[in-house]
Amino acid sequence: MFRTEVHVPASGLDLSLQDGIMTIGSCFAEVIGRRLHDSKAQVVVNPFGTIFNSLSVSKLLRGAISQQRDFDKNLVQHNGIWYAYDLHSSLSSSSRDELITTITGLLDTTRTALQQAKLLIITLGTSVGYRLLSSGEVVANCHKIPARNFNRELLPLDTLQQDMESTLEQLQQFNPSLQVLLTVSPVRHIKETIEINSVSKSILRVLCHQLTANQKQVRYFPAYEIMLDDLRDYRFYGRDMVHPTEVAEDYIWEKFALAYLNQEFRDFLQEWEKIRRALSHRPFHPASEAHQKFLKNTIAQLRQLNSRYGIDTAEEEQSLIQQLTNQQ
Repeated sequence: MFRTEVHVPASGLDLSLQDGIMTIGSCFAEVIGRRLHDSKAQVVVNPFGTIFNSLSVSKLLRGAISQQRDFDKNLVQHNGIWYAYDLHSSLSSSSRDELITTITGLLDTTRTALQQAKLLIITLGTSVGYRLLSSGEVVANCHKIPARNFNRELLPLDTLQQDMESTLEQLQQFNPSLQVLLTVSPVRHIKETIEINSVSKSILRVLCHQLTANQKQVRYFPAYEIMLDDLRDYRFYGRDMVHPTEVAEDYIWEKFALAYLNQEFRDFLQEWEKIRRALSHRPFHPASEAHQKFLKNTIAQLRQLNSRYGIDTAEEEQSLIQQLTNQQ
């Protein structure tokens, strides 16, 4: 045995296909969220784009559940494009008013998702923050604005803990049944140097430990430990030596599914994986009798899954129907 496996015990959460889920935070929130979405879960994935630091995540969550919002004050125009310091650069616009409308819509969508969710997954990426000199606030994204406008700093544990505890208390009041799952992103932030990345991740890991110890509705999923200790090999990193490979993501996802999804959901995943392979099949002879039969069988299987699990398969069915030579 040349590895140390990280065992993640069953959580008792038993998420079903119908349970509402939301993810927010760094790249890994996107990875888990996308996996859930592709598995037909009721999930809202990283509505504000990739957000790395804890203070920005908390600010967005509080803004979503509060009626007091001032995100329009944190806008900046750069090279003719309007950006929000609190959001990812992908959520930008050539129009200030259009950007404000987008932000309002995202906050409203997030509020609704949090009202209906059983689980909120928060993935923290770094303890390094960039403080805007003009306002003194830590921003979620610098949007490639000149570095002279910011101070880079390592955010202290006490500040992060007090801020997140306040946010968790507000979330608990907003939706008493909401459970929170914290993760530390396994993505390496070596742009900040390997040494600072180690300190940064350590702060986040202690933060998660303190929050799970003090908040009964908060859990921790050890994605970070699985990547660093269980998959301790550079073959599980991409060419950039920073992001986990798809193989690593598959492995971490399997650990997540076993710990947090109920048996029916896991049974569905096995059946759905077969369907997904069928959907990705590209035939040499699309009009052949064999392939047309294959399409009809796959449509029938989709409809059976729809009936048995209550999932929406309309998009997949329509894609297959369009490939039938005699569309029915």
